[in-house]
Amino acid sequence: MSSHWQQQQPPPPDSVAADDLPQEAEASPNPYASSSRWRHVESSAYARHELGKEDTPLPHGHTHRRHVAREADSRGTGAGDLANFLNKSRLDPSETRAGNGTDRPTTPRFKPIVAGAPKEQQQQAGPPPDGREIVCGPLLNYRRMEGARWIGSVLVVTAGGGRTQPLVPTLELRKAAAAAGAGAGGGGDRTVEGTCLYSDVRNTFWRFDLVVEMEEAETKWEYELPGLRFASATKPRVNSFFVPAVNESMRIMFHSCNGFSVGTDEAAWSGPALWNDVLRKHRERPFHVMIGGGDQIYNDGIRVTGPLKRWSNIKNPVSRREHPFPESLRQECDDYYLKNYIRWYSTEPFAGANGQIPQLNIWDDHDIIDGFGSYVNEFMKCDVFRGIGGTAHKYYMLFQHHLPPPAFTYTSDAPPAAAAEEGQGMDPNQTMNAYVHPPLSEPNYICGPKAGPYVAEHSHNLFTQLGARIAFLGIDARTERTRHQVNYPETYDAIFTRLKQELSAAANSGRPFRHLVLLLGIPIAYPRLTWLENIFASPVMGPVKFLNRRFGLGGSFFNSFDGSVDLLDDLDDHYTARTHKKERNWLVERLQGICAEFSIRITILGGDVHLAALGRFYSDPRLNIPVEQDYRYIVNVISSAIVNKPPPAAVANLLARRNKIHHLNHDTSETLLKLFDKDPGDSQKTAAHNQVTMPSRNFAMITENSPNNSTTTTTTAHPNGGAVANGGGATTTHQHQHQHQHLRPPTASQQSAAAGTTTSTTTPSSAPPSNASSRPASQGSKDGKHDNSKDGRLPLHGGEENCGTKHKAADPARHGRDSDGSLDVCIWVEIDQHDPAGRTQGYGLTVPALAYNGPRPPSVDLLPPRSRGSSAAGGGGGGGGGSRA
Repeated sequence: MSSHWQQQQPPPPDSVAADDLPQEAEASPNPYASSSRWRHVESSAYARHELGKEDTPLPHGHTHRRHVAREADSRGTGAGDLANFLNKSRLDPSETRAGNGTDRPTTPRFKPIVAGAPKEQQQQAGPPPDGREIVCGPLLNYRRMEGARWIGSVLVVTAGGGRTQPLVPTLELRKAAAAAGAGAGGGGDRTVEGTCLYSDVRNTFWRFDLVVEMEEAETKWEYELPGLRFASATKPRVNSFFVPAVNESMRIMFHSCNGFSVGTDEAAWSGPALWNDVLRKHRERPFHVMIGGGDQIYNDGIRVTGPLKRWSNIKNPVSRREHPFPESLRQECDDYYLKNYIRWYSTEPFAGANGQIPQLNIWDDHDIIDGFGSYVNEFMKCDVFRGIGGTAHKYYMLFQHHLPPPAFTYTSDAPPAAAAEEGQGMDPNQTMNAYVHPPLSEPNYICGPKAGPYVAEHSHNLFTQLGARIAFLGIDARTERTRHQVNYPETYDAIFTRLKQELSAAANSGRPFRHLVLLLGIPIAYPRLTWLENIFASPVMGPVKFLNRRFGLGGSFFNSFDGSVDLLDDLDDHYTARTHKKERNWLVERLQGICAEFSIRITILGGDVHLAALGRFYSDPRLNIPVEQDYRYIVNVISSAIVNKPPPAAVANLLARRNKIHHLNHDTSETLLKLFDKDPGDSQKTAAHNQVTMPSRNFAMITENSPNNSTTTTTTAHPNGGAVANGGGATTTHQHQHQHQHLRPPTASQQSAAAGTTTSTTTPSSAPPSNASSRPASQGSKDGKHDNSKDGRLPLHGGEENCGTKHKAADPARHGRDSDGSLDVCIWVEIDQHDPAGRTQGYGLTVPALAYNGPRPPSVDLLPPRSRGSSAAGGGGGGGGGSRA
């Protein structure tokens, strides 16, 4: 990437400038000379031209012009000449000159090929690596909490390795000081020994497990890696991170689409500039965790400049589908993914954030290749896609989860596995000079019961605790994905079983969760584009596809994989796609059941679409349910992309036009909130009518309004009547515990009531402080309740009033400073793409905590939707009712 935001790197030692190339001392070059230095016999035209080159004196003053053989290049003697030639740049000196002998303005660089040397020696000169040079990292991950212990890990990648390692590095961890002004400290020093996750002749992956005790105040911890040296001279030798107080929840940063699509002018977008703003806000008020919603890296270049270029250029789709994925191609792809990860995770300022803010990640298609999982089944099962799926999964496990990879990944010439669930069979070629740590089992993962259809590995779903009152659930929506399903029914069973166990245990402990942050990666409350899907998938496109295959008509309008319209895989990816509609509706109703059963507010995070928006599910206004008691109210924070360029404004405006009020079922409506009251700064990014989609790079920040915050206690009227104290926290926790103690299976009449025929009630004495009590009542509402005539695209409750740039959640001085247990959400939107500082404008709202003490809805006990065959989630259970497109 050649832009002002990236540090200039010195040229590689094997590169040679044009001025340094040897000059040909030839006054009149032979125009008939061949372009090859290694041609043994020149042409007859060359010989005739040479007749006049040298005159031999003869008697009587005559001369004789004789043939003169062209001298071989004097680059050495012996058999090493050819090897020396191959080891140099394959540009001939004469090829760097114009016909008149002047230098060309640019000289392309070619990667040297080392004849007869092992592959690992092609990357370096001099002695072999000593195992002490860090080529990537440190990368900091958050894993889980166990009681009052915070558990995380640090990953570094060192140069060189193999079956055995020359040393075992250590990490020094120490407490720096209490971050909240509780006094300087230091102490808690400890040494952590590294665990080798994977090692081959190229690199070694070291993981260091961190365990620290949480305290009454937020604490800052420092770590360094003595005995190791960084390849970069600017990399900080000491890194730090923050751990929240034991009775506080974490401050959350959320991002997605962290890379550039192929062909993007990266300099025009100032590179990953928004990470400068992330670090700036982290310095002002530290983030405790950053959640990656997928596409943490873009690996699409593998088909453009990488080892799949020749394969993707095969015109015949049958030949492309039947192309093998042998061990040689696997090695090339493995090398590409490794180098691309090291390159991107070492790119500033993203690299700086990696070492300071603990990560939680799920993956998406670009972590593998664009559209993976959403092409037609016959193509997705081809050897090449199965091969790169396994290879991408290997480095996803290492870099993003700090877990050892499977010992073997798919190749077409390896023996098959003994059973389909076991993935790839044993291939000794892949472990010939490598070490792979045995699999690690950790309680923060919920692994799918069976391997995915195209990635022969089990999905890794996440459950963990984000501090005192926030739970986190991340669903791996890529490993099991096909065009007709997102996740297996068995995986949903495992996820919801574990989720209910964790929520029940927290409630029984007297420290219930108030909020559940659910990471899906792709938006679930989003405008429909069914009409566009129908056009792209209709038979009308058949003749156009044929002309594209035969004559190239349409160009990039069609993808180079299965020949479908290029946008179709993006549309099929969405939960709102017609192929995922039943699974989506079932999932939302199941989540609503969790909200009702545990009186917990769910907030969904989604990315992928390269713009910002705020979707919501909510009870139909005719039911007159206050949002604070509405278990159907679920917010979908849509934040994308933090690095990639946004779609054109026309696309965002089209989506805004399609922002209708949809109905998930008889009692649940959904739409996007009019969040964007103005364009960021003085820019003009959207049409005047568009207040729901923002086509500009962005990231999100979420902070709990902790009940421990010191605010003035005021008494206000609760929507149901009675008086409640605004600002208290202890009462809220007790009330929540009381609600959970009275949960029981619903009766038939209760199920009927939960369907919406009657409104659930909460007595004034058991209701926690309402978010609406400290803010104006919702527009068009009375006493905080919905008005039947209310437009759902407008604010539904006090926390949405004045949403956007004027909301208190968009003000860093007031963000997260209340004490009612709600969540402040702010989407930070880039003002100017040419600003390398990445300055942003905030758009905020508040998500109230839930106070529901009514019956469980029927969806609590519904079974997952049945699959069509083995790879498609079709109809069956889950209701979902009349969702209108």
